[in-house]
Amino acid sequence: MVKDYDTNALKPFDFENLKTKIPELNLLDSTIKTTAFENPIDSSDMSPDYWIKIAAIIESNYEEVDGFVVLTGTDTMSYTASAMSFILENLGKPVIFTGSQLPIGDLRTDAKENLITAIQIAGSVENGTPRIQEVALYFEYKLYRANRTTKFSAEQFEAFQSPNYPNLGESGVHLIFNEQFLERSKKDLPLKVQKELDANVIVLKLFPGIQRNMVEHILNYQDLQGVVLETYGAGNAPTDSWFFDILIKTIERGIPVVNVTQCISGGVLMGLYETSTRLKSIGVINGKDITTESALAKLKLMLGQKIPFSEFKQKFEMQIRGEMS
Repeated sequence: MVKDYDTNALKPFDFENLKTKIPELNLLDSTIKTTAFENPIDSSDMSPDYWIKIAAIIESNYEEVDGFVVLTGTDTMSYTASAMSFILENLGKPVIFTGSQLPIGDLRTDAKENLITAIQIAGSVENGTPRIQEVALYFEYKLYRANRTTKFSAEQFEAFQSPNYPNLGESGVHLIFNEQFLERSKKDLPLKVQKELDANVIVLKLFPGIQRNMVEHILNYQDLQGVVLETYGAGNAPTDSWFFDILIKTIERGIPVVNVTQCISGGVLMGLYETSTRLKSIGVINGKDITTESALAKLKLMLGQKIPFSEFKQKFEMQIRGEMS
């Protein structure tokens, strides 16, 4: 976005004049092609339908370019970037998400540096091979695995963290990549875009004093297909019998329930405490150290693939894009 200084309102950036607005891009040894939605949206309006549109743009240009930079609003960027990591199977080229905390026309904007470096990362090769072969997120001098990120600050330029996985790289005087933490693609496999996502997934965050009728109302939603359950600490939940009765009935309906922690770092350790042992015994899925954003996206993808319920738990607990330890 850019600011209209006549009205002080934000309006969509005109990418046709990208190099005019950011002349530093002319210093990059890259040919830059841009595309944008005809009607840009606020990132708060992001939905799986737009995820598929972004993936379709990448798919249609995949053979023609060396890498992609995707610009979205920061509020839902971790959700979108995580989803893209699951939607794009056999990815062998970089897909780098970035954006900014301040609009590109602001005096102190972080947009220029984020965009310039993201493009440089997307074009970085070694011995003819892309340095990055996965979906990543670049923000404020750091490159992260996209499906390991979460937005933690609405105020700081360093808006994102990857609490359970090391940075993939860092931008200083030189671009430094942490090779040992990078995903490498399986050679000679064509890009496959998974376009079937199930929309009927909810996130249920536990809190002290949560009431039976609240949980029943949410989990009795007729079209419900999957649940991300945000529990306390290492995966703990209330010990009330009614709570477990509702979860048992939900799972018996063939609805997978994934246990993730509310904590920003660490993960679920099913069986460490008595309450999580009981969750494990009734068939709740161990989300380990996956983020809520990533768990939601992975659940939507796996449900869209129509994986049988009898296989669902085992397959979800296996990492497929480096999203969990």
